[in-house]
Amino acid sequence: MNASPFGFFRGAAALMAGDLATMLTTGLGVQLCGDAHVKNLGAYAAPDGHLVFDLNDFDETIPGPWEWDVKRLATSLVVAGSEAGGGKRDGATAVRAFVESYRESMDRFSWMKVIELAKWEVRRHTASGPVRAVLQKAERATPEVTLKKLTVRSRGNERRFHDRPPLLYHVPRETAEAVIASLVPYRQTLGIDRQQALDGYRPVDVAFKVVGTGSVGTRDYVVLLLGERPDDALFLQVKEELPSCYARYLRGAPAFPNQGRRVAEGQYRLQTITDPFVGWTSIGGSDYLVRQLADHKAVVDPAELKGAALIEYGLVCGETLAKAHARTGDAAAIAGYCGGSTKLDKAIARFALAYAEQTESDHAALRAAIKSGKLKAADGPWI
Repeated sequence: MNASPFGFFRGAAALMAGDLATMLTTGLGVQLCGDAHVKNLGAYAAPDGHLVFDLNDFDETIPGPWEWDVKRLATSLVVAGSEAGGGKRDGATAVRAFVESYRESMDRFSWMKVIELAKWEVRRHTASGPVRAVLQKAERATPEVTLKKLTVRSRGNERRFHDRPPLLYHVPRETAEAVIASLVPYRQTLGIDRQQALDGYRPVDVAFKVVGTGSVGTRDYVVLLLGERPDDALFLQVKEELPSCYARYLRGAPAFPNQGRRVAEGQYRLQTITDPFVGWTSIGGSDYLVRQLADHKAVVDPAELKGAALIEYGLVCGETLAKAHARTGDAAAIAGYCGGSTKLDKAIARFALAYAEQTESDHAALRAAIKSGKLKAADGPWI
């Protein structure tokens, strides 16, 4: 968070949740992504191997007002664009394009049959520009590349995780045993076909891996599972999940017996195609999400989001977020509120510019507090 205003923004979902909760809403609810920003959309592989572009982070997901996702994603366009070297005018233009795309897509989705919307994948604006670059990175992020990047051959010629502290390192034996034991109840959260696939692998190693900015401070384990061949690897991420930062501000928010289940079910609701190994478990009284690690996954580089690329990315974000909201809320009612004029586009652009300035001010205050010694910051190559 100390590194840049965008880094601060990524880690400040809880701060923004408190701010958003003070503002009026339409009362129209959807399944929130919760942490909608430009790096929480990305590419990943569908079970049949083709690449999908969609929302791809759900730690804060919970039912809530559609406006909250729109405002957070809009602000991220301004902050990321400014960090890439663009001006506030470029950011405002990108936000207006984003909201226009959201409005028009929501109207289109409101007329679709339910089954048609359930199958909808975002394909526009993916042949070039920033989304094409993300898809190309995802094409290169193969399981073979991940195997070579994260593991090394042991003396017995079997793969084991590298030790690269502080980002990746082995855990004590008791912890590794607890993580592997948690895969037994996790298996029951999968469909029969996925259980059958999982049964073809055996866990051979466990490590701790540093997670993204918004989740730093939580436990995150990676498990290496091998099939019959040494190059047949499955990587599972077992990631601790805390309650959504929005929960305290939502009257009548549903109670979740397991926060990993909240995240997994929210992901299934919002994505058109979901990682087939998404499930949940518990370890030592804490809740965990389980999913595949780095299966053709890739995200945009904010440094590339300037000028026309920022606007183009805003268009894709608008359709993607509208698709997710239309699947989980009243698309016709939201489309009716958004209307056909540019009033909402301009209003959200004004909000995004103002909140981007607040983010920059908050980031400057954080840096000043660290410099004065009021706050201690750990040095390290955090992501």
